[in-house]
Amino acid sequence: MADTLSRPLRIPRLSLSLSGAVVAAVVLVALFVPVLFPVDEQAVDLAAKLRPPSWDHPFGTDEVGRDLLLRCVHGLRISLLVGVVAALVATVVGTAVGALAGALGGWADRVVMRVVDLFSSVPHLLLGIFVVAMFRPGIWPVIASVALTHWLSTARIVRAEVLSLRSRPYIDAAVVGGASRWRVTVRHLLPGVLPQAGLAAVLMVPHAIWHESALSFLGLGLPAHQASLGNMVQAARGSLLAGDWWPTLFPGLFIIVPTLAVAGLAASWRDRLNPRRRSELTL
Repeated sequence: MADTLSRPLRIPRLSLSLSGAVVAAVVLVALFVPVLFPVDEQAVDLAAKLRPPSWDHPFGTDEVGRDLLLRCVHGLRISLLVGVVAALVATVVGTAVGALAGALGGWADRVVMRVVDLFSSVPHLLLGIFVVAMFRPGIWPVIASVALTHWLSTARIVRAEVLSLRSRPYIDAAVVGGASRWRVTVRHLLPGVLPQAGLAAVLMVPHAIWHESALSFLGLGLPAHQASLGNMVQAARGSLLAGDWWPTLFPGLFIIVPTLAVAGLAASWRDRLNPRRRSELTL
């Protein structure tokens, strides 16, 4: 029994085809539903507040009568924007720092990695709260918060890959042939780490979505009036205690399902890069 409890939690991944279909559906819904149904998701109708799911409102309405389906879709758009942009920024920063540390080596590598260790010692959410607290609530402070707290793992991965590539014979041949350290890094080392950096970026997207939702739930992310999934879950706490389940369930599903689908795609990518890895996500 004790051995069972000590094992890490393993979440079976979705199949590649199912993950791809879900991700494609999520992107299409986020892009085209607001265009096809140009209804103000902020429109208040107190006469229709907290109505359960129906034909007119498939996800029901919230505490002030706003349609939950449209608000969930708009919240999904914001979450995807934050996740993708923050993941790209964090990947660029982490790749640059990791490649620099691995290529230079010596004291420069030690200094850079000690800085990475310093930032890694602070919990992501706590550091993110510190960043967003310096600005007014908005989407760009949230993106900056997520990006500045998620480049560390990418820097470690890229540095380890660069150190591995530096021992390859073709790198030695390029150095012996007179190639400068800059040329070796740009022409040989960076292309070799791009697959791992791309995988890190994909894995970072669901993490960034959860991070944005957590900040918004705490009231430190997007403004309270904006359709954010975290804001919607936070606002629905009172309704859930009163027995109205739909204002909490549907925003929660819009957070969970896309993150599991993206994680499934990343797991398939990881297995292609390293077939020996398990086909399960381990937490």
